[in-house]
Amino acid sequence: MAVAEQYQGVRASLDAVCASCGRDPGEVALVAVSKTTDVAHVAEAMQAGATDFGENRPDELMLKATSLPAARWHFIGNVQSRRIPDIVAHAQLVHSVFKAEHLPKIDRAAAAAGKVQDILIEVNVSGEQAKGGAAPGELGDLLAQAGELEHVRVRGLMTMAPQGDLDVARECFSALRQLRDQANAALPSGMPALTELSMGMSEDWEAAVEEGATLVRIGRAVFQEGFE
Repeated sequence: MAVAEQYQGVRASLDAVCASCGRDPGEVALVAVSKTTDVAHVAEAMQAGATDFGENRPDELMLKATSLPAARWHFIGNVQSRRIPDIVAHAQLVHSVFKAEHLPKIDRAAAAAGKVQDILIEVNVSGEQAKGGAAPGELGDLLAQAGELEHVRVRGLMTMAPQGDLDVARECFSALRQLRDQANAALPSGMPALTELSMGMSEDWEAAVEEGATLVRIGRAVFQEGFE
């Protein structure tokens, strides 16, 4: 099956899940994770209606964003200090910020690029040591620090759920939504409300949508031939 057909199939399934739980499909963006594919396949997905793509390596982000500037590019990988200027120059949204020391560096890079960088705070809701992200108790301090920066705008939160147990994944998604709502109630004065929840991947995105995801990160179901 061609990438275009696979993308359209995933988008149709996403729309159906939204309808089944009473949500407007327009509230949920499908971020096609293109880290395993090439520019030609990304272009094919764009022709089928895809607008948002996710990369986890700065070099691939730079290559694809330069080749296809009409797309909206998301950085979803580990943020390294030395690559922050490259990430900021090419990503509309950075999903994976959780280190306090990165916030002023993002601010400086965004100022140099003449933009305000939209970011998500990654939260390790599951507590798995192998996963990145801030502990839930660290979120308030990160939001307060970001709120003082002129060129950083926090749009919401991101998490990665454990794989293999859909019930556990659903608990993580629900916990992230509750954490977002609690954070909104205590935001620093003048800071815009957190609206985005980036959660759910190819194996568990349906549960994520049911729990309030606004961004789902789907790669294999879009770009891997034969994915079920």
